[in-house]
Amino acid sequence: MQVYENLVDAVNDLRQKGFTTDFHLAFDAIQCKLSGVNLSPNEFEIVAHHRFEANTDPDDSSVLYVIQSKDGKMKGTLISAYGIYADAASDEMIQKLSVHK
Repeated sequence: MQVYENLVDAVNDLRQKGFTTDFHLAFDAIQCKLSGVNLSPNEFEIVAHHRFEANTDPDDSSVLYVIQSKDGKMKGTLISAYGIYADAASDEMIQKLSVHK
């Protein structure tokens, strides 16, 4: 797995590698707001993940998930804060994402 110095470098590199969809957590699915497509946990795979911790404030930490739909049509990233700012998610989604935290 490639190691990145920071979140911006990781996202830029992954976009160049074809991971261009910006996914957002939508409780029981991940969503591409641009297209309106929702993928449930059984419709995507986490290809890789990268954890970034802020040097000055631990509450600014995040995890970058590199995601591909199982049908191979969508590739993108999901940035998720953790700690105090963690997103609300279903039990199934938490289980899928926590395997990689």
